[in-house]
Amino acid sequence: MPDTPRPSFGIMTAPMQVGYDDLLRVWREADTVPEIEQAWLFDHLMPIGGDPDGPAFEGWTLLSALAAQTRRLRLGVMVTSNRFRPPALLAKIATTVDIVSGGRLDFGIGVGSRPDHPLARREYAAHGLPFHDSAQAVASLAEACTLIRRLWTEEKPFDFEGTHHHLTGAFGNPKPVQRPHPPILIGGRSAATLRVVAEHADLWNIPGGDITDAIARGALLDRYCAEIGRDPAAITRSIHLSVSYDHPGATGAAIREALDAGFQHIVLGLSAPYPAEVAHWVADELIRKAG
Repeated sequence: MPDTPRPSFGIMTAPMQVGYDDLLRVWREADTVPEIEQAWLFDHLMPIGGDPDGPAFEGWTLLSALAAQTRRLRLGVMVTSNRFRPPALLAKIATTVDIVSGGRLDFGIGVGSRPDHPLARREYAAHGLPFHDSAQAVASLAEACTLIRRLWTEEKPFDFEGTHHHLTGAFGNPKPVQRPHPPILIGGRSAATLRVVAEHADLWNIPGGDITDAIARGALLDRYCAEIGRDPAAITRSIHLSVSYDHPGATGAAIREALDAGFQHIVLGLSAPYPAEVAHWVADELIRKAG
């Protein structure tokens, strides 16, 4: 039997209700902690928790700044809302971050906010962005993944005439550092999104909390992979778990449960305010004890 892949651990710092200096402090510290291999932001334009009028940073510009201030961490946005930016523009933004980081980008993308999340839904109207129904959003995501990959890899301009995206003379220059392209992580749990994952993703992420549901969704992804002739093992299984500073034992139990269920890419969500030396605490109290 092949060896089980070694798990990879990362942190998520949601860039809301917090200042840039605090985020930079945590990322710089995490960059010195070998047990933490990745760091992530989210993609919301307004807070989805706490004071609804509080601060929230734009994810990709912040990611580029943090990429320039770190040297080792793999990094990304978990996950980019495909509803916010045209995919060709997003491909250019992501390429820029991959170059700034020296080839450390993991490209996270998803359909965008759930229609039943009012604090997330309001940011579209507040920024003049359309919010299409779920079926259109999923179809748009599939086209976006195709377009972005082509812009990263093709050496000549091309036209694209899709249902939701139309490009004339599309061309990406420069190309990302990573070849053939940065790893693509798709986040989501709906059946329709999992079909896109099966076709396009290198990694699949699901929010934790209900491990039974996560396992069932993973089995559905396996089925969709089989339907298109793709090895399910080609897609790394990733899960986001919220960290309790007061009850690390509960977080540790959730980590072990996720590892036992086959999730080998663990993203630990840190809430603000961040304790002093929180990255070292995560390594000492959570990651090492999970092993």
